[in-house]
Amino acid sequence: MNKGLNHPQPSRAHDHQDEDVTAPGSRPAAEGVKWTCPMHPEIVQASAGDCPICGMALVPVPGTGAGEDEDSELADLARRLRVGIALSIPLVAVAMAPMTGIHEPFGLQPRERGWVEFLLGTPVVLWVGWPILHKFWLSLAHRALNMYTLIGLGVGFAYLFSLAAVLMPGWFPAGFREHGAVGTYFEAAAVIVTLVTLGDFLQSRAMGQTSRAIQQLLKLAPNQAWRLNDDGMEEQVPLEVVAVGNRLRVKPGEKIPVDGTVLEGSSRVDESMITGEPVPVAKATGDKVTGATVNSNGSLVIRAEHVGADTLLARIVHMVGEAQRTRAPIQRFADVIAAYFVQIVIAIAVMTALAWWFLGPEPKFAYAFLNAVAVLIIACPCALGLATPISMTVAMGQGVKSGILFRNAEAIERMRDIDTVVVDKTGTLTLGRPALTDFIAEGIAQDEALALVAGVEQLSEHPIGLAIVEGAKARGLTTRPAEAFDAINGLGVQADIDGKHVLVGSRNFLSQHDVDTQALETRAETWRKESKTVVFFAVDGRAAGIAAVADPVKNSTPEAIATLRDLGVRIVMLTGDSQRTADAVARQLGIDEALAEVLPEDKAGHVKRLQAAGRTVAMAGDGINDAPALAQAEVGIAMGTGTDVAMESAGVTLVKGDLRAIVLSRATMRNIRQNLAFAFGYNALGIPLAAGVLYPAFGLLLSPMFAGAAMAMSSVSVVTNALRLNRIKL
Repeated sequence: MNKGLNHPQPSRAHDHQDEDVTAPGSRPAAEGVKWTCPMHPEIVQASAGDCPICGMALVPVPGTGAGEDEDSELADLARRLRVGIALSIPLVAVAMAPMTGIHEPFGLQPRERGWVEFLLGTPVVLWVGWPILHKFWLSLAHRALNMYTLIGLGVGFAYLFSLAAVLMPGWFPAGFREHGAVGTYFEAAAVIVTLVTLGDFLQSRAMGQTSRAIQQLLKLAPNQAWRLNDDGMEEQVPLEVVAVGNRLRVKPGEKIPVDGTVLEGSSRVDESMITGEPVPVAKATGDKVTGATVNSNGSLVIRAEHVGADTLLARIVHMVGEAQRTRAPIQRFADVIAAYFVQIVIAIAVMTALAWWFLGPEPKFAYAFLNAVAVLIIACPCALGLATPISMTVAMGQGVKSGILFRNAEAIERMRDIDTVVVDKTGTLTLGRPALTDFIAEGIAQDEALALVAGVEQLSEHPIGLAIVEGAKARGLTTRPAEAFDAINGLGVQADIDGKHVLVGSRNFLSQHDVDTQALETRAETWRKESKTVVFFAVDGRAAGIAAVADPVKNSTPEAIATLRDLGVRIVMLTGDSQRTADAVARQLGIDEALAEVLPEDKAGHVKRLQAAGRTVAMAGDGINDAPALAQAEVGIAMGTGTDVAMESAGVTLVKGDLRAIVLSRATMRNIRQNLAFAFGYNALGIPLAAGVLYPAFGLLLSPMFAGAAMAMSSVSVVTNALRLNRIKL
């Protein structure tokens, strides 16, 4: 409920940009912690407190180590809420007893009942409600009227009137006294404070979920690393002192400390944290590794290439933190409404008081006072202020858990309107690296044949050969040393293994060595139609089988494509491959249009062509050559495993490469529209009721206490609705 709305002050927003603005009442935080205001992201300070513009509680900037401070803020709200509930329940029981016919509850006379209500209500208003009263004072001191202005006025009037009624009942006219006592409204003030605190607690907990998710990401990285010195000795050092170029030892079972390249050794690395793929990936000399991923069974020596804030994990945290400090265009709609909202509400409250004073029944003052306070309380724009930021925050948190990172809130909103997604095939729809997909052996055991072929190819640097070697390793096969290795560029390789002469390559390569491959042609042609590269092999002059290598489609791609098509989104694939290969992939995945033999410099042109035809385009890619097209599209989508340039050019980064970000975007915008409709509808209905429009016809009035309950429930409903985004299936 901490989302106050205020009169916009553009000049102030620019004045605070990129400054550390310390608000009154703030408290020191841990070193490095930064706090910001979701409603005014230009406010950034090094201590927890309240926004000097709108008075709302500041929230930690993700990735700045604010976990303990954030938890203490939530714990403080929880303590205040418990005290408020414990004292408000008996207070309401005592105050409401006369309305049920019990005029002397617990044997208390009217004057005595007033003192009991004072003793129960004062701690709630002055201690539980102290943060609320402080924000009320800030709204006046900074001349930025907001929701706390309305709450403070309502609670303050109710409490001060009741205090005077208990301490100095003789000051009031006789018409105000009954059995020598003046009616009090401690219960209304206390219940309002407790309900507002409940809303603050729920909102703080919801807003903190995203920050805690980010903190958990940061904790994935190890604290120390084994550094190899020039003399070959190992020493364990804190991660902060690791520099680019350092050689680091990663032992079996340890987390890889930083992003880098393997220099020595081989192993399998669990990269599910980054890619979402459960199967560990084989790593050998020259392969890239990512910090915080887990080394499985081998020992690796890596060269540190990205450390500290430059690692992929740190960039993810930074990106989410920056995104949370942005505002979506839809928020401007709420800002326009809120520009004069508080002033209008105060004016309505004054007019309500005057109308009841001059036109209402006796006691005129009591009716005028209560209905004016009810208007102030029920019109509190908590729900309106929460409608957009809470949904955006929850959506970003859900995105982080699903590997979807939005550069800013605007990207979420713009993604909703996408009707065409242009995708680069390699690295976006596919894994971006060749892999052994099929293997057939004739006249020799399959595992023995694959071990022989891999033994020859392990001396080759060709990507197809490397794919076969990795395929053999994945099956747990051991390759044997090869002799007399020879590579014929563009055709194939040959070598001797355990006295056997092995040929691996194209059909023409084997034909040159008088090997007949006719019996294998039917299967080879079938694989070619599936856009696979076919490799023949022979042992001792006789055809022994074929292997198929392809860039496999990601496991998540078919479902993501199907989901987008169900949403009515057109899928266009760009690839530099042949039209035959492109058509095969398009048929396999159900892609609407496949454009083949596309040069890197032509990708942006294809995006422009679609835009000229009236399409709203998102471009998904992972390479440097995709950056111009990513920038040209309405929304650029970069694969998290791609290049830095691609990630910098995109509004959305998919860490796990899943294209379903548009699902989250549409659900988020639908959620925001629901929240705004509820908030506007609530105020449109609540203010007239609180002012007493039903009294002439039905004799119905809304007390300040029930107005406070209705106001709190509106905010709770908005928060609850926003939290439904956590249940989206991605």
